[in-house]
Amino acid sequence: MVITYMAFAVLGVICVALQAWVTKNRKEPPIGNNPTFLQFQRGYFAAYFLALLADWLQGPYLYRLYTHYGFLEDQIAILYVCGFASSVVLGTWAPIAADRFGRKKLCILFTIIYSISCLFKLSRSYGILVLGKVLGGVATSLLFSAFEAWYVHEHVETHDFPKDWISVTSAKASMWNGILAIVAGVITNIVAEWMKFGPVAPYILAIPCLVGSGIIVAVSWEENYSNKKVNFIASCQGGFREIVTEPKLCVIGIIQSLFESAMYIFVFLWTPVLAPGKPSFGITFSSFMVCIMIGSALYQIAKVNKIPETHILAISIVLSLISNIACIGATHPGYTEKNLAFISFLIIEISAGMYFPAMNVVRNKVLPENQRRSITNWFKVPLNLLACAALMMLHNNNFRHGNRLLFVSCTSFLAVATLCVFKFITMVKDDEEFRDEEEELQMEEVKYSDLPSA
Repeated sequence: MVITYMAFAVLGVICVALQAWVTKNRKEPPIGNNPTFLQFQRGYFAAYFLALLADWLQGPYLYRLYTHYGFLEDQIAILYVCGFASSVVLGTWAPIAADRFGRKKLCILFTIIYSISCLFKLSRSYGILVLGKVLGGVATSLLFSAFEAWYVHEHVETHDFPKDWISVTSAKASMWNGILAIVAGVITNIVAEWMKFGPVAPYILAIPCLVGSGIIVAVSWEENYSNKKVNFIASCQGGFREIVTEPKLCVIGIIQSLFESAMYIFVFLWTPVLAPGKPSFGITFSSFMVCIMIGSALYQIAKVNKIPETHILAISIVLSLISNIACIGATHPGYTEKNLAFISFLIIEISAGMYFPAMNVVRNKVLPENQRRSITNWFKVPLNLLACAALMMLHNNNFRHGNRLLFVSCTSFLAVATLCVFKFITMVKDDEEFRDEEEELQMEEVKYSDLPSA
């Protein structure tokens, strides 16, 4: 579709303009300019950015690869479910394993597991592809736990840099994460379509990035471990107890599970919905990533104008709800209004760019520090279960109504999330922590990687 390239160009200009405005108006003291710190930071980024690039390269053509191998939509849905399930089952284990066995070892293990997952994509065997998806879910959990844990420990314990400087690294990582995602979409489009190597090419291309990341970690990183032992069962029990006894925690957990479940389902849906129009999947993916950066910039602009995070959260959820309603109208049983669907998808991604930094701030204000990891893991359980249950409907003849039914499910999730977020706003309106006070504006990392790009 020509609209794909036009949209990418227009959105790119808008994104650059908004990011320039945010940078110009951000009021942050110049910190983190120490040469030793910058050298340490570059050593971390060298390995971490290669790992991120390898992850993003696997996003645009996954569904297309499975259809290229001749699998049907319900079979592909099962593959996605396997990835989600492995993420929730083993994702809770990843940070604890990193603390116990060593963060450096787990980072190297990530590069090995993810490389094997990429190699398995070369097979046309359904069983091998299922195993590859499971390994991919494990690897993604390691990527977004072991690397960050290693960095924080080295930053604070080994080098004794000020804790405030961690936010400097997070801001740079967030910015480059978005840029790498956009670049990955363009690269995959070139190798898969322009050079006609097909949808398997991005996975082959990801392997050298993973190998490079693993070598850097093995050669230049020091091993570190957690200074305290965590009782996994006791931690889980404590987190669950906090959720069921604190109404605000329960409500914010419902909001997160419902919104992010809809985003998980969207990751599956966008390719089959747009495929009849023969779009450039890599450029489409890059357009989505640009929209996330636009949403993140809109969040920063809202914060400059002193709009509370809870209100930004509500706006993002309502925006996604309206877009999913439009998607129901665009996906008729006999045909798809591809342009309407594409525009709706772009708005969904903008809403995600606003949602994640707002949710990070709100969640950090609500979650008790000593139970934060356990509670966050509990939130992921219904999130993945809802997404898996919705996708499994494609495997049931009684619910075989196509992708439209999945958009109906997403709309239902988001409608309930909307009611919950307004309930949450009324619950915290008299809470001192949530009052719109003068506070330092910080760049929150948009962890869209929590949603499986691959």
